[in-house]
Amino acid sequence: QVQLVESGGGLVQAGDSLTLSCAASGRPFGGYHMGWFRQAPGKDREFVAAITSNGDRTVYADSVKGRFTISRDNAKNTGTLQMNSLKPEDTAVYYCAASESIYYTNVHGYAYWGQGTQVTVSS
Repeated sequence: QVQLVESGGGLVQAGDSLTLSCAASGRPFGGYHMGWFRQAPGKDREFVAAITSNGDRTVYADSVKGRFTISRDNAKNTGTLQMNSLKPEDTAVYYCAASESIYYTNVHGYAYWGQGTQVTVSS
C-alpha cells in the first residue's frame, strides 16, 4: 500500500497562488494514478484534477481549468497541484488520492487518501 501526505495549504488572498504537495511512501508512486479532490464545509468531496501514473494524461474540473496545474515526479515520489488566481470559492480541504486503476474524476474509485490540507482564500 502507498501512504500519502499533503502539505502546502494556508490562508491567502484572492488572486494569490499556492502549491500543494503530495508525498508518497511505502510503494513507488509511479505505480499509481493520482487525483486531487477538495471538500468545503457542508458539501460533498469534489474532483479537482487527475493525472495518470506516467503523467501522459491530465484531467481538470471546469471550475479550475486554466488556473490549476497537476504534475508529478515519480523519481521523487511526489505529486503537485499548482493553484493560481485563487478565488474564495476555492476554499476547502484539499486531498491527494491514488489508485492502481484509472478513475480520473470518480471520487469513489480512489483507494488511498492523504489526510488533507486546508486552503482558505479570503476576499
